[in-house]
Amino acid sequence: MPQRRLFVTTALPYANGNFHIGHIMEYIQADIWVRFQRMQGHEVNFVGADDAHGAPIMIAAEKAGKTPQQFVADIAAGRKPYLDGFHISFDNWHSTDAPENHQLAQQIYRDLQAAGLIATKTIEQFFDAEKNMFLPDRFIKGQCPKCGAKDQYGDNCEVCGAVYAPTDLINPYSALSGATPVLKSSEHFFFRLSDPRCVAFLEEWTQDGKLQPEVANKVREWFSVRTNADGTQSEGLGDWDISRDAPYFGIEIPDAPGKYFYVWLDAPVGYLASLKNLLDKRGVDYAAYMADPTLEQYHFIGKDIVTFHTLFWPAMLHFSGRKTPDNIFVHGFLTVNNGEKMSKSRGTGLDPLKYLSLGMNPEWLRYYLAAKLNARNEDIDFNADDFMARVNSDLIGKYVNIASRSASFIHKKFDGQLASNLSPKSKTALDNILQEFTTEGVSFDREGFISERLKEREFGKAIREIMECANLANQYFDACKPWEMAKDESKLFELHEVCTVALLAFRQLSIFLQPILPTTAENAAKLFGESSWTWADTSVTAGKVYEHLLGKTINEYQHLMQRVTPEQLEALFEPPAQTEPAQNAANLMANTLPGGEELAPTITIDDFAKIDLRIAKIVNCESVEGSIKLLRLTLDVGEGKHRNVFSGIASAYKPEDLIGKHTVMVANLAPRKMKFGLSEGMVLAASHADEKAQPGIFVLEPGPGAVPGLRVR
Repeated sequence: MPQRRLFVTTALPYANGNFHIGHIMEYIQADIWVRFQRMQGHEVNFVGADDAHGAPIMIAAEKAGKTPQQFVADIAAGRKPYLDGFHISFDNWHSTDAPENHQLAQQIYRDLQAAGLIATKTIEQFFDAEKNMFLPDRFIKGQCPKCGAKDQYGDNCEVCGAVYAPTDLINPYSALSGATPVLKSSEHFFFRLSDPRCVAFLEEWTQDGKLQPEVANKVREWFSVRTNADGTQSEGLGDWDISRDAPYFGIEIPDAPGKYFYVWLDAPVGYLASLKNLLDKRGVDYAAYMADPTLEQYHFIGKDIVTFHTLFWPAMLHFSGRKTPDNIFVHGFLTVNNGEKMSKSRGTGLDPLKYLSLGMNPEWLRYYLAAKLNARNEDIDFNADDFMARVNSDLIGKYVNIASRSASFIHKKFDGQLASNLSPKSKTALDNILQEFTTEGVSFDREGFISERLKEREFGKAIREIMECANLANQYFDACKPWEMAKDESKLFELHEVCTVALLAFRQLSIFLQPILPTTAENAAKLFGESSWTWADTSVTAGKVYEHLLGKTINEYQHLMQRVTPEQLEALFEPPAQTEPAQNAANLMANTLPGGEELAPTITIDDFAKIDLRIAKIVNCESVEGSIKLLRLTLDVGEGKHRNVFSGIASAYKPEDLIGKHTVMVANLAPRKMKFGLSEGMVLAASHADEKAQPGIFVLEPGPGAVPGLRVR
């Protein structure tokens, strides 16, 4: 197979906050694909960068008392723990505020200008009189002019995907001040996307089969006649406003004082800038690299930014004389626990750094997401119970189990040496595990099938077949009953072959899994005295893949992976404590109370009135299986029905001690979906801010005579 040259990117995260789990999902998807390509022997440059420009960053920096440059630098400084923590193999991480991006963005603009695709016209633009500035699209909100969805941004609708001008919004308002914006005139620069040359190019580029069918179908809508909110019709693509007025943090438009590129013009140019920065550091000619006709360019993105990447970006590149992407790989969103939207406050957020801080193996998450990912832009769901079951069953019970059981026999009975030869029966057994399989009447070579699925980004299908190999290996091992062979001296030769076959199968499975579990595979390779593998090591022709390993002395087996525990998942989804940041005891302010916390900020009587506190009777209480912190309380609040509430008080109370008691609960708290069930309120309890230093939890109890349903005022 000839070597391919690949240039691969992920969408650039906006530099106004930390990575969230959606970023990590995208990076893992791209990283698995990149690692597979590298195992194939292909040359890959995999780059990323921070999207550092725009009014939101300028405004956030001002609030933080920093320059925009310092603000984004501080954000960038926090990227490494995420990328290293989840084994993301970027070759370079850069910034769109870097010199390379300024130079490239301005040159692309000049090239588009020379092609006659830049126009200027005076437009009316929303202006916030209270803030004395023109409002960026993302700081204008209102109803979508196409579908009527409320609270949509001023450039595109997140519900129906429509792209429009901010002035098309219905009932617009400023997201900065809440004021109704006024219209003021300003000269703007436009990329003439409606030019027949652009339309013809994009109709061909988006519909030639490279894009996912569902993406191509969505993009096709923008070439058709569409009905506007006012009943008028617009035909085809509209021109794209690419300029913003000062004050603005971005790249200046050449020969246009006070005008800056709209962030979405220079952001994707950041892909090229990061690549150029990498090649410059290596002493490689960037222009020559990009001019190579064999170079393939791929972008992994989320479905919310399809328009920018399938219309604006390829048109910018093509008409500025540059290479267009070979494909745009679009994925869906990540939800949690059966489609619920991520929310830290409801305990349904999945914080990547928290995941790592709990000692949870990053390759658990890599495997779980890969098992759910496919080549379509479908949403996938992180379900805590499913996550634990898949990791513990597949990775521990099936994959790791093969090595841990067979290697122990090899060392105990055969001085750590694999069998020096395999009988035809053993060779056939290994072939049955690793080679051909038949589905729906069609025969497949397993290595070829898995390779194609990884190449096509059908990771879930690849994993299903890998785990089927693991099932076959375990079935073979169990059927041979090596624990019985070990007791019979006459069967030691057969035992040696059985364990050797199992370990050779394990080695092959580890190679298949290496793009997904790079560190685990590296540690598995050490068992055989090897380092990492290439895909060439997956040849499974009978008698060939293992010839150089027969008779080899292997190293002592080192445990490869721990199981997921319920306690880890409980802690992962535990909502953040609603307390002030911890302080050194010596520096506590004078009004800190004995409980270790300052008084909360003052609220009004109206704020307090929103909280409905009720007397509740604890009619039943029981421990929660899989949790060391929670008790499940069944409460009578005088409603004629019972409520179910989970409370983290198991360290202070036995279930039987609470049954029959009265307490106080927040009755109008939104129900919270937990992995153990639905919690329909909150029981009030007192504790010290530092429970480790001063343990003790005290459930609130009313005085005698209180009955369920009484309101606490």
